[in-house]
Amino acid sequence: MQPGPENRNDSPPGAKAELVEACLREGAFSPHRHDTYTIALTTTGVQSFNYRGENRRSLPGQVMVLHPDEVHDGYCCDEAGFSYRAAYLPPADVQTVLGGAPLPFLSNGVSADPALATAALRFVEMCATDSEPLGYQDALQQLVSAMQGCAGQAQAKRTVNTRAVMRVRDFLDSVPDPGTGLDQLEAIAGYDRWQLSRDFRWLLGTSPYRYLQCRRIERARQLLRSGLPLAAAAHEAGFADQSHFGRIFKRTLGTTPLAWRQGERSRTIVL
Repeated sequence: MQPGPENRNDSPPGAKAELVEACLREGAFSPHRHDTYTIALTTTGVQSFNYRGENRRSLPGQVMVLHPDEVHDGYCCDEAGFSYRAAYLPPADVQTVLGGAPLPFLSNGVSADPALATAALRFVEMCATDSEPLGYQDALQQLVSAMQGCAGQAQAKRTVNTRAVMRVRDFLDSVPDPGTGLDQLEAIAGYDRWQLSRDFRWLLGTSPYRYLQCRRIERARQLLRSGLPLAAAAHEAGFADQSHFGRIFKRTLGTTPLAWRQGERSRTIVL
């Protein structure tokens, strides 16, 4: 696979959503999943992918909204390939707007709704600029409202311990040592581990385990960019061994650590 050039904004926690701009001329992205929403706009060509058991296609003018923790891939349907811009939006940012309401879920994964497309374009553009936080927050609110409208979901809330979940999230953001278990998270949250797991998924769209694995992958990517060998990066990021690291990396990003590092070195995108 020889994808096109990449511009990436790896944002620290609490900052803007991560932005990716890319093109794919041949090959495919392996099945993978993120712990974030993927908000993507196809800019040229036809972006084909499998999502929730069906083949989907995204055309220019449409918007892709992939829910956290949903497996998907990506491939070219012709020789022209495609290009796109995407923002990886953390569910925690969405919850700053929702305040405990259920995360919007667009089962089709692709929408031509004009309000959603406009909101998504504005949000992605805001991620690419150095605008003040208020502008980003306003674009986020517009996007989340448009997503709710398309999802047709009720605005009802359920009783969840938001503060406790966010304490656990902050702990997982620190990428704790291997061996972290639900008993430790229960102590941090201050209430039942199984209720904590349900509340965590309700608010953030994924399980505490999956969230921690994605944080480990983020750390490993930073270490690989700094020049650390694969085995050392796997160890420093908290993986049991390089084989385990490789499996989780591919399951999360759709490619191997080696291929990803080679893509970084040649300034190409391999997600």
